[in-house]
Amino acid sequence: MTSDTPSAWIVDGYVDEPACLGVSPYISPNIRAVAGVCTEAGYHVRYLTIDQLRKDPSLFGSLDRADLVVMIAGVTVPGTYFAGTPATLTEIRQVAATLRGPSTVLGGPVTLGYSPGGGEAAVRQAVSGFDHVLEGDVPAALASLVEGGRPDGVLSYPDFSRWLVAGSGIIMEHPRFPWVICEIETARGCSRAITGGCSFCTEPFYGLPQYRPAEDVHAECAALAGHGAVHFRLGRQPDILAYGTRGKKEFPAPDAGALETLFAGIREAAPDLRTLHIDNVNPGTIARNPEAAREALAVIVRYHTAGDVAAFGMETADPAVVAANNLKADAAMVMDAIRIVNEVGGVRDDGVPHLLPGLNFVCGLAGETEGTYDKNEAFLGELLASGLLVRRVNIRQLMPFEGTQAWEENTLGEHDARFRTFREHVRKTFDVPMLQKVFPAGTLLRDIYVEECGRVSFGRQMGSYPILTGIPAEIAEGTVVDAVICDHGRRSVTAMPIPVNVNTLPASALRSIPGVGKKRAVSIVAKRPFATLDAFHAVVGETPLDPYLTV
Repeated sequence: MTSDTPSAWIVDGYVDEPACLGVSPYISPNIRAVAGVCTEAGYHVRYLTIDQLRKDPSLFGSLDRADLVVMIAGVTVPGTYFAGTPATLTEIRQVAATLRGPSTVLGGPVTLGYSPGGGEAAVRQAVSGFDHVLEGDVPAALASLVEGGRPDGVLSYPDFSRWLVAGSGIIMEHPRFPWVICEIETARGCSRAITGGCSFCTEPFYGLPQYRPAEDVHAECAALAGHGAVHFRLGRQPDILAYGTRGKKEFPAPDAGALETLFAGIREAAPDLRTLHIDNVNPGTIARNPEAAREALAVIVRYHTAGDVAAFGMETADPAVVAANNLKADAAMVMDAIRIVNEVGGVRDDGVPHLLPGLNFVCGLAGETEGTYDKNEAFLGELLASGLLVRRVNIRQLMPFEGTQAWEENTLGEHDARFRTFREHVRKTFDVPMLQKVFPAGTLLRDIYVEECGRVSFGRQMGSYPILTGIPAEIAEGTVVDAVICDHGRRSVTAMPIPVNVNTLPASALRSIPGVGKKRAVSIVAKRPFATLDAFHAVVGETPLDPYLTV
């Protein structure tokens, strides 16, 4: 690089769409493709996140000295975030208003609309201050702009894949590198777009599916691995089981051979990977094609890494709401899909299930009544009694976007009180017993990345929907530990780093060992140090943590 090389900064405001997660520790495909566009255009490319900019506003000075600043942001499916917080509309506007030197560009789903959270309509509004707003495919629009054209573009997978390879090195500038998950795109668009898709979803805006060639995905993963990436998720698609299918079918039968080619090639391209997970799976695909789905799921289990989650967009157990919103599957179909995933993916590896479903409920859809929530609760009660496992249940309120059916049939706020009682009911009666089944006491969780230090430090593993883990000790952020589960909360577990030394463990932590409790912890402290574990067991008895205890 010479002094006259133009510089470009990418500001990652984070994205969260129905078929793409780009909130830290995830880095989205568009961020990397935009880096590739800028690299090909001759820019020296730098990267920072909105979290870094919040923490250190002096970074605005570096941005202002650049020739080009591209901000990517927008949330269309609001979630609860722990390691990163998406940029607010105020922050997005602040970036544009603060910078005077560079040409400023905005792209991402924020251009479709913005809402501060679920339960409110996403309003399409101009974001003042930016010199250009990218329309259509984000990296293609940027490529057109830097070449002197208009800031709009259409997806071309050959170009997109080339830019992803060229921009792969940008991951090294992520503040959590190498503990960052590369979200990998395998498809764009929804097979259900032929009937309009689900009433609230923005994925049909991309049209019918386009599937990325497997060799392009392999080349991207090889480039990322060459820069030190070891954590991958095939998350940028609405249904991984539809990958490589042919014809215009709303619920295509999975092609196990196409998935075998895809996954086996990723393993070859990144032989040292430590995480290979998926995200979206259409339960309607499984229920309507059970045998083909079993074969496809078996391929995923053969090549992925354990602790994986197949996210099901269930939305509701109310058949009237399913019909009114053109949803993917009714309650019986979802239960069938849960059973099939359990049969194929429920086997445990090092104590953790290989692949489990995750359920997403959307509340506030057209046709909803007070009775809808009764049906939702009854479904979850049946699921809990069945012995089948799900990794988690997400419950969110509708965020309708202009251009969707839900926007036209806006029914927000009609059952807010019942929504809140439903959510509390699930947290109290479903989440804890399900977590106890999925992650029983004594389960070892490897490679927990500590994200928050305190009297109880919190961290998570890398992957799809990792369980939030509280560790009763002050552990510095960025530390990676192996820990054994000892207790369960509503949406988290308590675990202790291994080995667990019963002679040095604080009394507050001793109480977390199953079977100890507050009174027995006092007795243990009084009798320490123990010469042997047998002496400890004489006081406490056997515990699920025994394989990891030491004196």
